[in-house]
Amino acid sequence: MPRVGRFALALSLVILLLSSCAKKHRVTAVTTPAPQTYSQETGLASWYGHPYHGRAASNGEIYDMEKLTAAHRTLPFGTWVHVTNLANNKSVDVRIIDRGPFIDGRIIDLSHAAAQAINMIGPGVAEVRVDILSAPQITPADSWYSVQAGAFRDKDRAERLRASMEREYGSARLVLRPGSPSLWRVLVGRERTEDAAGLLAERVRAEVGPAFVVRLDETAGSIAGTSRLQP
Repeated sequence: MPRVGRFALALSLVILLLSSCAKKHRVTAVTTPAPQTYSQETGLASWYGHPYHGRAASNGEIYDMEKLTAAHRTLPFGTWVHVTNLANNKSVDVRIIDRGPFIDGRIIDLSHAAAQAINMIGPGVAEVRVDILSAPQITPADSWYSVQAGAFRDKDRAERLRASMEREYGSARLVLRPGSPSLWRVLVGRERTEDAAGLLAERVRAEVGPAFVVRLDETAGSIAGTSRLQP
């Protein structure tokens, strides 16, 4: 074989060998999803026990005040949150099963056991931080929000406000929550997103005072929710 031919053959073998090695050592880049982060909320917490112990919570299960559960206005049922008492740095993990508290300025209603875990039984209320640990997947079709414009023991007062809100915003209804005491809640509007309900709440607040967004949990035509005045 001529020398040039032998050189060309050797060069081909070298190129083939290098190509094979390159294939063996090729590294495939793997994109790792960024860890999901959850929101944080700071405000007043309260707690509830009797007479709600043994009754159905808003998600349908029986409320046991000695289990680590809580009520929240808008978080989906089944959400786990980490609640820290900012006065003593004690914390507890609770599962959202109920709706409330429906008192302006409060952000979460803890079970007796949860309140005991962070030493807030005596004071009754405490400044807390709520960190969401996990939340179930909720599709937009499952999410509806409204604005609570008031809650009254007197149905006539509630009806007057409801009629006024209906004239102003086109949609308002009364929802009775049996309890001690029973209250008539005035809910205004029906929005697909929490942001849209928040804008409505600003308008209602400017007209009637304290108002806040609540999630609508509708089962068999009724709206679940808790209304508590303690402590």
